[in-house]
Order: sequence, then C-alpha cells, then structure tokens
Amino acid sequence: MRAIDFIVSFDDSQDAKMGTRPTFLSRLASNASSLFRKPPLEQYGALCYRRNKALGQIEVLLITSRDTLRWVIPKGWPMNGKKPHEVAAREAFEEAGVRGKAKKKPLGYFHYLKDGKVPCLVQVHAIEVDELIGKYPERGQRELDWVTCSEAAARVNEPELKGLFRLLEASLAGK
Repeated sequence: MRAIDFIVSFDDSQDAKMGTRPTFLSRLASNASSLFRKPPLEQYGALCYRRNKALGQIEVLLITSRDTLRWVIPKGWPMNGKKPHEVAAREAFEEAGVRGKAKKKPLGYFHYLKDGKVPCLVQVHAIEVDELIGKYPERGQRELDWVTCSEAAARVNEPELKGLFRLLEASLAGK
C-alpha cells in the first residue's frame, strides 16, 4: 500500500481503535467524497495582527470557535453589498472586538470542513489592528489570545492556515 492510499483510507474509526484523536487528514479523508461533489462554500476571514514593540515581534489574534472550541481566526459568510475585505473586517469586530483596516488583496486561502462535513474555502485578509473594543456582539462567547505567528501555526488544525501565519510573518519582517 502506498503512503497516499493509507492516508486516504485512514478514517476516524481507525483513530478510535488506536485511542487517538482524529487528525485533520483523517477527517478530510473520511469526507473526501463531499469535497468532489460540489464547489466549496465561500467564507471570508480576518488574520488580525499587531506589532508588539516591547518584544519586537508580530502577534496574531486567535479566537476559539463557539461549537468545537478549536483555535481559529474570525471568519464569516458573504454579505450582500459588502466586498470580501469588508466582510473580514466586520467579522473581526463582531467576533473579537477588533478594529483596523483590512487589506483589499487577500493574503491567501485555506480549506476546512464546517461541522466536519461541509467543505469551505476561506479567503483571508490581513488586518493591522488599530483598536480593541471592549463591547462587541460575541463578547463572552469565545476565548481570545494574542500569540506569535509560530504559536498560532502550532495551535490551528488547517495546514493552509498554518502557512498563512508564516507568510504574514515573512511579509512583515523588517517593516
């Protein structure tokens, strides 16, 4: 059996037999057929960052999802009359109380399975945070944490999102 065949055949039941948590790849493989049925649903995400001058590094914002408590970035569905970067900025405010200017050009994209089943493609826009608002719509519903790009990459499950943290850090190095 080739390695790729093993990965594709590996599912959550095998994880359970081994006493391990399902990996991103095993969840993806077990839902592979849904990835090819129809195009993924679009979402827009905000990779919020700030410069910690005292430590001389970039910090990014992670929030927990409301249902699974995984570490994620603010994201949401398209909104009528709003451009993708505007949706990203609005989601950052609603989910984390962040204000800042979202870059119009996407930093990149990542895939994930909503509720473990629905394939989604998230267009990610970088937002340099200008202000944190104490009162925002989803306050108290999520945990927030400012971490380094490498720590963020270690906490999230999605491989493409891990890469976006590294890309942001590299693009801001020396600026």
